[in-house]
Amino acid sequence: MDTQELLERQSFIELDARSRAKRLLDAGSFNELLDPFERVRSPWLARQGIVTQADDGAVVAKGLIDGQPAVVLAIDGGYQGGSMGEVSAAKIAGSLELAAEDNRNGIPTRAVILFETGGVRLQEANLGLAAIAEIHAAIVDLRRYQPVIGITAGPIGCYGGMSISAGLCSYLIGTREARLGLNGPAVIEQEAGIAEFDSRDRPMIWSFTGCEQRHRTGLVDVYAADDTDAIRAAVIELFRAGRSAVCRSERVTGFLQRLSEIDPGVQATPEQVVAIYGKGFNS
Repeated sequence: MDTQELLERQSFIELDARSRAKRLLDAGSFNELLDPFERVRSPWLARQGIVTQADDGAVVAKGLIDGQPAVVLAIDGGYQGGSMGEVSAAKIAGSLELAAEDNRNGIPTRAVILFETGGVRLQEANLGLAAIAEIHAAIVDLRRYQPVIGITAGPIGCYGGMSISAGLCSYLIGTREARLGLNGPAVIEQEAGIAEFDSRDRPMIWSFTGCEQRHRTGLVDVYAADDTDAIRAAVIELFRAGRSAVCRSERVTGFLQRLSEIDPGVQATPEQVVAIYGKGFNS
């Protein structure tokens, strides 16, 4: 790519959650539901001395993508690390449920979820976990009718219970800057020791959980440049491809077979992981 092309790019990562949603939707179709002026915020954070945000860190935007009805659910990684509380997770789950209901009523609404999140908001604990479980159920329901596309683009990545949400999506898009994993590096180091995972070793972390590696191992479908137009084009292409015949989360037998080839007593390398996972995940 030459210098001019680089200059003409618009970074998707540098956009805030609301701007990302707006740029993914067709021009002029953006309509935010439960916007900040509605003041639907967490009832729990203020009691703990934490400043609340009027949208609770989740943007729900309805509009069109490629001329078809769609909802974009964007998590604001700048607020509480993109963590999911009762309100933010309920906004996402409720929107997915309404999209599924649209499909049952003959309106082919699809969904895009922008994952910039460390998972559940610790200050809301079980309330957040319960709401994330509702997101999981809603994704599985909606993907019976339309593709559900997940995008993780920024350095916060996607972790915790929301990484399960990402795994349930019909398709996943990731950038070089993003990471995807169930547990974050600091948590792994805390539980298994620095010899297992050094949370300060950034090259090592990205070599295992970065989206380039996740794409090489078949856990991310599209490895995209940090370019707004390229990511929107990838979303449109995946929607045009239609529903997956078998979603990744349904390939249980294949994943168990690959896991059985990994020796937990030996420190893995990124190359070994690629070699094992590169064999595929037949159901």
